[in-house]
Amino acid sequence: MGRAFEYRKARKMKRWGNMARVFTKLGKEITIAVKAGGPEPETNPRLRVLIQTAKKENMPKDNVERAIKKATSKDFSDYKEMNYEGYGPYGIAIFVETATDNTTRTVANVRSYFNKHGGSLGTTGSLEFLFDHKCVFHIVKRDDMDLESLELELIDYGVDELEEDENEIILYGDFAQNSVIQKYLEDAGYEIASAEFVRLPKDTKEVTPEQREQLDKLIDKLEEDEDVQNVFTNIKESDDEE
Repeated sequence: MGRAFEYRKARKMKRWGNMARVFTKLGKEITIAVKAGGPEPETNPRLRVLIQTAKKENMPKDNVERAIKKATSKDFSDYKEMNYEGYGPYGIAIFVETATDNTTRTVANVRSYFNKHGGSLGTTGSLEFLFDHKCVFHIVKRDDMDLESLELELIDYGVDELEEDENEIILYGDFAQNSVIQKYLEDAGYEIASAEFVRLPKDTKEVTPEQREQLDKLIDKLEEDEDVQNVFTNIKESDDEE
């Protein structure tokens, strides 16, 4: 029940408020995966798990197929994945992941959001040390599962935190181990419901409700941008948020 739990609790509250936004983000991830590893799920592990994630989020099959086709289109130039790091008001670290077909537009927009809301954009890599890059797998819970045994079973493959949530077991591991963890789970017959990559802050900072309100304006602006895939911060979640 450490950082991962706190992150997930915060994420749950706002993450899927806008389904169209979710579908856009997943569509880009699918297109990027196809461009990198081909359009066949059987031979493309990343695509395989993204299709499962899309199903879990009720993304229409047409949207998935469109995203796959886009990657194989002659006219498609590819998305470039770029990270931007900066500080918001009150010294809060903000890590922004984007997927864009126009980096000039994206960096100009991201910089303007920071500037207008009392923050400043830093140099690439300047805040990376404040976050741990993790892969997260949601697997379907089985009746015969023993969490302690499962944790011991998975620790050798890079899983370092495990928790139970309703009908799922959630596994957190080092980002670099994501393909190893996925292969083991699939080979061992576990059903992967979804997977994602996150950045967990190594330390969090407390803010007042008034400060949080100002920070939320910047974060919301970033998340609304069509080029932005994820926004991570080191804001400590308040105890009364469920």
